[in-house]
Amino acid sequence: MLDLTLLGCGGGLPMSQRFLSSMMISYRGRKILIDCGEGTQVSMRQFNTGFKSLDIICITHAHGDHIYGLPGLLSTLGNSDRTEPITIIGPKGIKEIMENIVSLVPNLPYELDIIESTDEQMVFRIKNKMLCLEESINEFEENIIISTIDLEHSIDCKGYKFHLTRRPKFLADKAIDSNIPQTLWSKLQSGGTIELNDKVYYPDMLLGDKRLGIKLSYITDTRPTESTVEFIKESDLLVCEGTYGDEEDIEKAKDNKHMTFSEAATLAYKAKVSQLLLTHFSPSIDEPHMYLNNAEEIFKNTIIGFDGFRKTLRYE
Repeated sequence: MLDLTLLGCGGGLPMSQRFLSSMMISYRGRKILIDCGEGTQVSMRQFNTGFKSLDIICITHAHGDHIYGLPGLLSTLGNSDRTEPITIIGPKGIKEIMENIVSLVPNLPYELDIIESTDEQMVFRIKNKMLCLEESINEFEENIIISTIDLEHSIDCKGYKFHLTRRPKFLADKAIDSNIPQTLWSKLQSGGTIELNDKVYYPDMLLGDKRLGIKLSYITDTRPTESTVEFIKESDLLVCEGTYGDEEDIEKAKDNKHMTFSEAATLAYKAKVSQLLLTHFSPSIDEPHMYLNNAEEIFKNTIIGFDGFRKTLRYE
């Protein structure tokens, strides 16, 4: 399962009642941070998400309301005796941006593995008690597959999809019927093939069919596009920007490369996602709930995000 906490649902500039863009994903004790706007550290402390087990930071783009919290967070991690490397994923240019940020916090006691995304899938798995990058998908293990897509914003911007795969179900009755010695069950469940006493045992001799995993998509700072619809298709949860709630602000949305509530809801409807969580509200919106109906008329299962919003996504 995946646990998520919306650390900040604001866009543009900090407000007294709203932190800037950031969300934390927790998976088996390890953490992935998406964006790190100003005030993210404060929000992490306020909502008790912790930060010492943070392994991956995903940056959508280099506007200040999404990255200005990085220098402080990296410094705090260093002061907390962090020695394990941290992976940072972002759009083209993120390596140069991180060089500038790290110049503000020199002598970090851990390495940064910086990846400029090329829209290819990246596979991570718990290894040595950390989320580590793997070369390929192992269908017999739980993997987190991170995918990215180019969005339509004023600068290079990435959308993210997190797919938690699920290993096939172990069927004890099937193993017994196949006369598989119990001492071999564990290795076969892990994908191994075993030859014993002139007989070969395969994983599918005791495993069921492939099972659905969990899909979480994160789309912010963009105009809606058809390629985004396909990217987020059938997500269990779509976390999506709703910079403007009022339909009268559609021209502002177009000019500034953002979306209205109704446009985000249309993405969710077309992509057949299970649930929509709106975030990244303009400073001009004091009460996002006032505009909820603009989204619900198109996609009923819509939630208005707020700082500290928590949700757990579980396997069906």
